[in-house]
Amino acid sequence: MEHIVFRTALLADVPAIVALLADDELGSQRENIGMPLDPRYVDAFQAIEADANQRLVVVADGDEIIGTLQLSFIPGIARMGSWRGQIEAVRIAAHRRDSGLGQEMFEWAIAECRSRGCNLVQLTTDKSRTDAHRFYEKLGFKASHEGYKLAL
Repeated sequence: MEHIVFRTALLADVPAIVALLADDELGSQRENIGMPLDPRYVDAFQAIEADANQRLVVVADGDEIIGTLQLSFIPGIARMGSWRGQIEAVRIAAHRRDSGLGQEMFEWAIAECRSRGCNLVQLTTDKSRTDAHRFYEKLGFKASHEGYKLAL
């Protein structure tokens, strides 16, 4: 994996990112990979790009996008004014799963959070993703909170 690159996503990467997000049981029900690309993805990309506390990242192997994640840097008063790093929307191309890329992506993301002064790194994951839960626990994450969502 010495030839892979982590970089901030470009608008041209959005179709590949959406395809990665759609390439699992849950994502296939939430995402639209049809072309032309739904303009809501472009709007979301532009909002992320304009916000210094957001970073949409791709992992590239040459010209191929093989992974993606989003980092959000969240200021807070709690924990004595600590910043939190939120890792979301982590996906790896199917043919690259179980290769160690996921661990490399998380190590990279945690280092990015540390470099931004975060005192805590957090993530959410669907309750049905039991394999992911084991993976996160192996990385040292603790299932310390119960999360709730309200679809609007």
